[in-house]
Amino acid sequence: MRHALNAIAEELRRLKAVGVECVNVSEEGLRRLRAAQAGRKLPAVDAPPPAPAPSAAPPVIELPAGSKAARWAALREIVLNDPVCLSHVRPGKKVVFGVGSLDARIMFVGEAPGAEEEVQGEPFVGPAGQLLTRMIAAMGLDRASVYIGNIMNWRPEMPVNANGVQFGNRPPTPEEMTYCLPYLVKQIEVVAPQVIVALGATAAQGLLGFGAFKTLGEVRGRWREFAGKPLMITYHPSYILRNQSNRSKRMIWEDLLKVMERSDLPVSEKQRGYFL
Repeated sequence: MRHALNAIAEELRRLKAVGVECVNVSEEGLRRLRAAQAGRKLPAVDAPPPAPAPSAAPPVIELPAGSKAARWAALREIVLNDPVCLSHVRPGKKVVFGVGSLDARIMFVGEAPGAEEEVQGEPFVGPAGQLLTRMIAAMGLDRASVYIGNIMNWRPEMPVNANGVQFGNRPPTPEEMTYCLPYLVKQIEVVAPQVIVALGATAAQGLLGFGAFKTLGEVRGRWREFAGKPLMITYHPSYILRNQSNRSKRMIWEDLLKVMERSDLPVSEKQRGYFL
């Protein structure tokens, strides 16, 4: 249970960093938290704690010469068969690799797969991913014309119930993201986007370095650089799922307008006025 409480604390810190002031907790969740605080064990709670963070050194990747498609396919095979990645994937789940156009002007980067992603083996296919797809459409693009990836290639583990089902997510640790980051760098090298968009505080920390900022507001909407490419940092789509105000939507949209301009995409007056 201690591992679960630590994961909850990490998630609450992450939410606070992106401006979330309250969260909804079920009665069952409160019951378990109170029991944990009192030191009582509830029946059928958790299986053994998640596997430790990778102790292996980050991979050094050598890709063959050839076309973008050939290099990307070779990289994908390396990632999907990486023994460290596979050791953190539960039975029936998948290692997750980036998807999209290899000629994309824009690459979107999240932190790690969630429940839906580890089932399908594709990033951003759950509710937040569906919202990201709509955001991309508002930019005048479609999902197939951009590239979407994560720093992490597996879903960060948390304790599971008696049926082996994991509920909830936690942010990746610095060690986990450090291990996987070379794979993202190689994807950037192959795709060569004009602009990278980091979605959320954890992804931004993974790219800029842990400790680079205290709150997302310090860096959101400002241009940085990663792997030699302009980097725009904005909120994760899940932030909008929790904060449905036009003000929240407009903040992200202003960041995406900057991305469109930097990528030489046309911006109509209608688009400039979204969520005002």
